[in-house]
Amino acid sequence: MTDPSRPGAPTAVVIVAAGSGTRLGYGMPKALVPLAGAPLLLHALRGVVGAGVARQICVAVPPGDSDLGGLCRSFAEEFGVDAPVITVVEGGATRADSVRSALAALAPGTGHVLVHDAARPLTPADVFARVAEALDRGARAVIPAVPVVDTIKSTAPTEGEASAIAGEIVTGTAVREQLRAVQTPQGFDAATLLGAHEQAARWPAEQAAGITDDAMLVESLGTPVYVVPGDLRSLKITTPMDLHLAETLLATAGA
Repeated sequence: MTDPSRPGAPTAVVIVAAGSGTRLGYGMPKALVPLAGAPLLLHALRGVVGAGVARQICVAVPPGDSDLGGLCRSFAEEFGVDAPVITVVEGGATRADSVRSALAALAPGTGHVLVHDAARPLTPADVFARVAEALDRGARAVIPAVPVVDTIKSTAPTEGEASAIAGEIVTGTAVREQLRAVQTPQGFDAATLLGAHEQAARWPAEQAAGITDDAMLVESLGTPVYVVPGDLRSLKITTPMDLHLAETLLATAGA
């Protein structure tokens, strides 16, 4: 029997594409927003296939969606037998719900899972490779990240007379050299991630709401999370300015 945790074990990539994209102002799911004439999800799919790490790609789309699902089917037909198996599932109300839906659709024998955001459409193949290699070397959880360049301070709301000066006051300054900005894809041993999500599904809503990514969920269970270099091109598209920057990056790459 194949050991799904061995090096080179079958890998699936989950693409979370269920976000609303309200801050982009397009009035459509974020994954459908055009970047250089193609939806963000299409760029993300091309990136995953180009990285060559996935046996299966499982895409979580908004409930009731047909457009993104159709895009995935068209993409699979375009690549034919050269593309990984592409599975489309309905996401949920939260990111964790969407990931859980995707995990339930993984093919039997999947050993490693990479969770990626459709909103990071320009992630280079090297980032996927670094995450996959760390899993092959024995990591149960690994994330790509880049150093933080800004000074980061913690704050608290002001009270009493101080509130007339400003709404917040500094409570501390983080050690910048120890901070990293986390990106995707985040990679996991499949059994580890499945177990973490099964446990989190039983948490009170307030506790579950405090989990902002899959690595944080696995951390909360005491599993070591390793870090590999990310890439500045793997920016997350959240605002119109992000979209403009991504357009510039694409134009520069094609020059």
